[in-house]
Amino acid sequence: MKKVILPLVLCFILLVVVYYITPITTSIVNILDKDATVTVNTPNEYYRDYDFEFVQNTTDFKPYSYQQVLNIFYTFLNSGWTSFTFYCPDEYVDCLDDIKTISDDNVLLTHINNFVHPFNSFTNIKTSYYESGEVTLEIKKLYSEDDIVRINQKVDEIIGQYITPNMSDEEKIRVIHDYIINSTRYDQQRNKTDNSPYASNTAIGPLFQGYAICSGYADVMEIFLERFNIKSFKVASDLHVWNSVFIDNTWKQLDLTWDDPITNTGQDYIYHKYFLVDAAMLPSLDTETNEHDYDPTVYLEI
Repeated sequence: MKKVILPLVLCFILLVVVYYITPITTSIVNILDKDATVTVNTPNEYYRDYDFEFVQNTTDFKPYSYQQVLNIFYTFLNSGWTSFTFYCPDEYVDCLDDIKTISDDNVLLTHINNFVHPFNSFTNIKTSYYESGEVTLEIKKLYSEDDIVRINQKVDEIIGQYITPNMSDEEKIRVIHDYIINSTRYDQQRNKTDNSPYASNTAIGPLFQGYAICSGYADVMEIFLERFNIKSFKVASDLHVWNSVFIDNTWKQLDLTWDDPITNTGQDYIYHKYFLVDAAMLPSLDTETNEHDYDPTVYLEI
């Protein structure tokens, strides 16, 4: 009986080795040949096919500088991918140190996130890196697929009701600016306690619940700007977020939050004080809080 069992066991072991030898061999080859593992998928429909001065889209995922690493992070987010693996070349000796610096800097990652479509933005980003040079980026997106379907349907409805083909870009922006402000209140509870029954920090709040904080105002405006094929990005200071819009061949600032003031009486007002203004005007407009004090080394366009 033992003579029969032993060959069977050996055959089973051989089958297991044969089954696993290909992926094992592939993994070893991938570590030795770092280019072989870079799989580049097609960007999704919310990919922005234009660059910014701080970050640019790239097709070269073998970095040799800090800027090239930044561009890989941006391209990963901008393309709508949820995970991506690339490799540091041996010649770039500071590569892993630069990646650690970037991945540990939440402010920097937020800035990069502001240059992508809101539907491709993250709520959490994880970076894994190894001495072999392998780097894997993974994100949890801010908006679910169900959220995106729901938002797009509402955006279609609003555009169909309020926007006409003969409107200029500025007229379209003003109509949406006014619509959002007239249908939204600032969520003071979330602002004070970081807790709220409303999704006011995203486009869900102003579109469906009537409440927003600055990130919600900026996201929903950004979504409309994309639908109008108008270049834009979000600008973040330490305390605030607003939109920067490329119109009439220049970058203008658009702040729905500050155009929707909080009043002691609860009465609704709509302002156009921060409607497509030059960045140079921000200090004179915001003289009390200095919330528009953005980093000029990041938001170079403005």
